[in-house]
Amino acid sequence: MNRAIIKTDKAPAAIGTYSQAVKVGSTVYLSGQIALDPVTMQLKDGIEAQVVQVFENLQAVCHAAGGSLADIAKLNIFLTDLSHFALVNETMARYFKEPYPARAAVGVAALPRGALVEMDGVMALLA
Repeated sequence: MNRAIIKTDKAPAAIGTYSQAVKVGSTVYLSGQIALDPVTMQLKDGIEAQVVQVFENLQAVCHAAGGSLADIAKLNIFLTDLSHFALVNETMARYFKEPYPARAAVGVAALPRGALVEMDGVMALLA
């Protein structure tokens, strides 16, 4: 199996037993990103800042894997408060252009470190 571990210091270091992403063939599986600043490893304050930081973190991992956010085929969004869904849509529109990836949004009771939002995804690169 052609498998590569993706790692970049432009996104937060893993805070558990996982890799930032794993590339298998031309598919990249992106681990969940919360709004940790990659330099300070501190969580951003407020939902707006957290959503932006999560997209920035995902973007950094995509670039480290040789792609971009445009290569994400499936995006999963986890929110502790689904009333923030409109803000996520608005912010996502600044990072993605049509055609948009497939997506799921799930309300959850809690996220690591008290984060308000987490996202993971699957990226498909051209072989």
